[in-house]
This record gives sequence, C-alpha cells and structure tokens, in this order.
Amino acid sequence: MAVEEESQVSEAQIAVHWREEEYYYPPPKFIGQANASDPAIFDRFSEAHFPECFKEYADLLSWDKYWHTTLDTSNPPFWKWFVGGRLNACYNCVDRHLATSGDKAALIWVPEPEDQETKAITYRELYRRINEFAALLRDFCGVKAGDRVTFHLPMVPELPVSMLACARLGVIHSEVFGGFSGPACGERIADSQSRILVTMDGYYRNGELIDHKVKADEALTRAESEGTKVDKVLVWRRHPGEYASQSPMVSGRDFFVDEVLKDFRDKEVEPVSMPAEAPLFLMYTSGTTGRPKGCVHSTGGYLSYVAGTSKYYQDIHPTDTYWCFADIGWITGHSYIVYGPLAVGTTSVMYEGVPTYPDAGRPWRIAERLGVNIFHTAPTTIRMLRKLGPAEPKKYDYHFKHMTTVGEPIEPDVWRWYHSAVGKGEAVIVDTWWQTENGGFLGSTLPALQPMKPGSCGPGVLGVYPVIYDEEGNIVEAGSGRAGNICIRNPWPGIFQTIWGQPERFVQTYYEKYCKNKASKDWHDWPYFAGDGAVQAADGYFRILGRVDDVINVAGHRLGTKELESAAITVDEVAEAAAVPVIDELRGRAVEMYIAVKPGFSPSKEIEAKVIKAIETEIGKIARPKNVWIVADMPKTRSGKIMRRVIAGISNFADVGDTTTLANPEIVDSIRQYVHSEKVARGETPRELSPQELEEIKAFGQSE
Repeated sequence: MAVEEESQVSEAQIAVHWREEEYYYPPPKFIGQANASDPAIFDRFSEAHFPECFKEYADLLSWDKYWHTTLDTSNPPFWKWFVGGRLNACYNCVDRHLATSGDKAALIWVPEPEDQETKAITYRELYRRINEFAALLRDFCGVKAGDRVTFHLPMVPELPVSMLACARLGVIHSEVFGGFSGPACGERIADSQSRILVTMDGYYRNGELIDHKVKADEALTRAESEGTKVDKVLVWRRHPGEYASQSPMVSGRDFFVDEVLKDFRDKEVEPVSMPAEAPLFLMYTSGTTGRPKGCVHSTGGYLSYVAGTSKYYQDIHPTDTYWCFADIGWITGHSYIVYGPLAVGTTSVMYEGVPTYPDAGRPWRIAERLGVNIFHTAPTTIRMLRKLGPAEPKKYDYHFKHMTTVGEPIEPDVWRWYHSAVGKGEAVIVDTWWQTENGGFLGSTLPALQPMKPGSCGPGVLGVYPVIYDEEGNIVEAGSGRAGNICIRNPWPGIFQTIWGQPERFVQTYYEKYCKNKASKDWHDWPYFAGDGAVQAADGYFRILGRVDDVINVAGHRLGTKELESAAITVDEVAEAAAVPVIDELRGRAVEMYIAVKPGFSPSKEIEAKVIKAIETEIGKIARPKNVWIVADMPKTRSGKIMRRVIAGISNFADVGDTTTLANPEIVDSIRQYVHSEKVARGETPRELSPQELEEIKAFGQSE
C-alpha cells in the first residue's frame, strides 16, 4: 500500500484501537464487607471539597501535632501538605498497633527455597528489630535526622526493618533495587551523598544463592569516582553466622550487622517527631538521558496517601492477609508492601524469589498455605504465569476477594485470564495507574462502587482530577476517541516534593509543559504532566496507552507500543509481545514485533501471519509490522520488564547498550544472531544511523 493511501487512516483510529469492553461488577459478598461502600464518599472527595477532603486520609494516622495548613501553595509547584503537623512514620506503622495487635503477624516472609522456613514476624517482634537497628544506626554509624542512608537489599525482612529504623530516626532512606548493578547503586549513593551503605551477603534467585556483597565494592568505587566516600558498609547475612559472598570484608569499613547488633540488644529508640513535609525517602527513577532522578517523598503527605489508598482501593482490613507480589526496590513495594499496609495494621506477605520457581504453581501454593485473600501484582508477572502455568490456579484451594494490577497497562485478554483463572471469578480487580513520582494510585475503580472494565484503569481516584490535553494544551474530551497526554489538574498528598538536588529538572519535566502562568500561586495553573498517553471513554474511564516517548511514528502516524502489543497478544499462541521501531527509508520508521509463544507451541510462519493479521484488523494496515520475530524469550530485567531498547538496538543493527541489569543477558546474543541472519537473508543490510537516530533507538522504552 502506498504511503499516500495509508495516510487516509486518521490518527484517532490508530491511537485507540481497543474496542469498548464490557463491565464486570463486584460480587455482593465483596460489597458487603468493603471499606468504601457508601457512594457519599465521591461527594466528600469532590473538587468542591478540595483540599480539605484529604483530612480523611490524614486522620487514619496518629499525629504528634495537628497541622494548621492542609495545602500550602506559596511556592508552586513545590506543594506542601499538612504544614505544621508532626508525626513519625515508624510509630504509625508499628508502635501504635502494639496494644491491640502486638502478637499478630505484621510481615510473613516466604524464602524462595521451598524447604526453608516461612517466617511470621509479629508487630512486637518487628518493633524490637527496628529499635535495635535504629540504635545501631544512631550510635554506631552516627546518623541523624535528615542524613541519607542507601540500601542495596533484596526481598528479605531486613529491608523493611532497615527502612522503618531510618524512618524512626528521621533519616532519609534510599533503597536501590537489589537487581541493579554495583555501579548503578554507586551513582545513587553519590547523588544522595549517602555515607552509609546497607547491603546483604547473598539471596536466592531461581534456586541459586546469588553473591550480592560483591556489588558493594563496585558501588563504592563508582561513588568515590563521583566524589562521595562511604564510611561504613553494613552487611546483613542471609544465613546467620554464615557468609554467602566471595567478596572479602574490608576491615574498618565493612561490618556484619548481626555481630554489631549484639551491643544493641533490646535497646529502644524514641521515634523522632518529624514535620509533615520532611523527606521520608528517596526513590530513584531513570530518565532517557541524564543522571537518575531521586524522587523525594514526604512524611505526612505520602504516609496519609498510601494509608488512604490502602484502605479504600486495596480494601485492606486489619484482619486480612495481603500479598503484594512486587519488589520493595520499586515504589509499589514501598507504598503497598511496607508503608500503606502496615499503617492500616494488616499482615503483609513478602516473597524472596521469582514467581515461577520452582514452577508456575508456586504463587498459588503460597496463597493457599498462608490464606492470602488480597493479591497484588504486575501485568508482566500475570503474563508470565499465564504463559507458563495457565491451568495452575485451579489446582489450589485459595480464594482472593480482591486483586490489583499495577505498573503498566494490562491487555484485556490477560485481564480476563487474571479474573477468571487467578481470581476464580470471585475477586474484584483494581487496574491501577500511577508512577514512582506519585506515591500512590492516580487512576483506578473504587472496587465496591465502580464496575471494572478490562484494559481501562478507571476514572481518577478520590481527590485526583485527571484531564487529557493535546500538544497545544487543549482539552481532549471524553468519548471523542482521540488520544492525548494525561495530566493531573491538582496536587495530592502522595505527589513527590522535588527531584533531589535538581529542582529545575523537577519543574521542567513535570510542570513546564502545561503551566498556564509561571507567576501564579494558584494550583489550577500548574497541571502535572505524567508523560503517558491516554484516551478517555464516554463513561469517564481512562485507558493508558503507554509512555508518550514510547511511540513509533510511521508515516506521520503515532503508534503506541501498548496498542500494538495488545493486538498481537490476542493471537492464541502468543504469550508476550514487544513492539520496537526500525529506521525505514520510505516511511521514516516502521514497526517490528518480537513475539514469545506459549508452551506447547513452536515458531511458525502461520503464527507470524496471525500476528500481522491481528494488528491490521485491530489497528489498520498502517501499523503492519515490517517483520515479526518469534524468539525463545525476551530480554528482561530482574523485575520482569521487557527491555525494548535492547531489541530496538538489535533490529537497527545498533549497540544494545548496558545489559548488566538483565535477568537473562545470554538471550541477547541468540536473538541478535537470529534476527541479523534473517535480515541479511532478506536483503536488509545495516545502514549507518545518524547521531539523532542512534539516540532515539538508545532511548526507546527507557523513560519512566
């Protein structure tokens, strides 16, 4: 088809191809027990009652001193919440539950090896551990309120213990995802100017005891090269008294926590009362270029927001056993494994390893054994479990009342499997949209009061007022079928305060694009730009289309990766799909699809043809992929995210960049050999890319 003929297809038709899905309604049993079942809650959180509506969230906490100003807008867009109020995050998550729930499990930790003991840590035991480690940090390391401490810890109980010990002292913690490399950790140490690194000797991953301490030396070398010298490295041991690393302990710098703790047994540390706007933690997120962004989250606003959303959107009751199948190294784990669930006094489950070890039945065995009734995970994990064990959930006698999906848009077909197979048709699902910067959910259905719709996150959450703007700042109306940039018109308590050490970048990245008046102190003039594309249906539900940067511009038409991948995954044989751009002399850019098939299926031309047909049918011929590559597996991070920039590099005969954070780096060479040999056989030879083209390929799929 000629380019001219293709151009007849409107961008609106391309941008939004998902059909309107049917509603699914919450079961009466769920509605009867829900924390939010009275529709009057929508009026309480309406714009007419903003910002005072968020007093309802803040009142879930115990305050040392009540606030005098709910929202301070005097220095936009550096909003401050609950100004004048004072509280301690650790006290709110632990101490205040002791009188009524001291002997209840606060955390249940499941080690990856099935022959190792699951550990239930009561609120009283958690209190003891936190106090001892806080005393160690204060008296042995000399840290005080406002100092930064970096953690490079895996999914072990020592991580929430370390976080809450810092919170008890008013020390700002910065957890670096355990799967990140030593140098990546070092960059974050340098950026935050931490003097203390808390790490682990080893942990289990896919049945192997991984040497983790080895990364500490690399981290310190990188940090020092960037001007920050670490004074002490505190090493928790995975097995008490045994050392799981080959990396030597450096005398005078490295210390085993269990040995030093002997001097702090049964010590108690008074929680430091902190101003509501004082930083609680840093959470780093990477941009396409430049140094990592240290998102600064506050104490009072953040904790109020995750407590409120945990209660109303996760429907967490103190009597529930709640399992967020994420990693605390990401914001989801901070908000919805540690701070939110513990603030509302529930039992929160932590799992050390990978979802499919030793097989795809593992999550459901854990859920059955522990009596989990709320389950929370990402579409990446759901797709993986659907691919490797579609019939596994029915083998186990667990019953979820509520399930969450988080982290990226979920394809309607995958949503339906999650609902019917994992939820057994009994559970409500909240499909949540939010980001590292946001602290907690921004888009979701309120589970007892709003029906679910596959592929749509729902409307804005309570007290959050989203809008879709086009590039010129005009509102894209609901039901128009047109896509645009989703923004939030108002501040909310969970919003991060700034980028650590980079306030100009904070304003430029998130507020400059749609700011109506830079001199204004009125929040209405400062919409928050989320960087995601979206469309709003006539019913007010939003459908998130992925990062605005992650679009492929084919002959002037912007194709979102998520819509391409969602179309491909409607093919029965397809388990996972990734869309990437390839430089094309005729159309500027073309689409290439990478496909992984479900177990029991083999790569074939028939499957390739089905994928092409599905994309043409769902989106249009303009979106027809130039090539479909069926691969054994996708290059993925340790958290299961497909690294699209790696396969984009392969498709364009370009450098794939750093692969050290991949869980399966060996797959890259096999994909490269297969794709390049096929391309050459088809007469596609490498061409020299311009610096701009190289930068585009390198940045693709990298934005947060």
